[in-house]
Amino acid sequence: MAFGKRKREPVRLDLTPMVDVVFLLLIFFMISTTFVETSGLSINLPQSSSVQSQQEPEEFKVYLSKQGGIEVEGSELSLEQYRSRLQALGADVGKMVYMLHADKDALHGRVVEVMDMARSAGFTRMAIITQERGAK
Repeated sequence: MAFGKRKREPVRLDLTPMVDVVFLLLIFFMISTTFVETSGLSINLPQSSSVQSQQEPEEFKVYLSKQGGIEVEGSELSLEQYRSRLQALGADVGKMVYMLHADKDALHGRVVEVMDMARSAGFTRMAIITQERGAK
């Protein structure tokens, strides 16, 4: 019996499934990425053990620094400018949520003063932003 040499076919590596997996991973990471919004003020948020609330569609974000500086939409405002900014919102205030990002070392009186101005402007839904205990 004569055994002949069989021709070996070259081994082919099909990359299509690997490319599919890479694209699926890319899409997954793009969808699940969260973006952290930071202000120009240096703010050290207080910690809380309560659950984080869902983000509302229309938010009015105010940042209050340790020194008492107020920032709205990237611009630092004086107390009078802040008051006029709140009054300029007009009827839209009823649909918005007031989100106060106050430094944990900010003076309590300043926090109350800023929130009282917002209440006077017509805000009914207000929140003080904290970070989860143990998070940095």
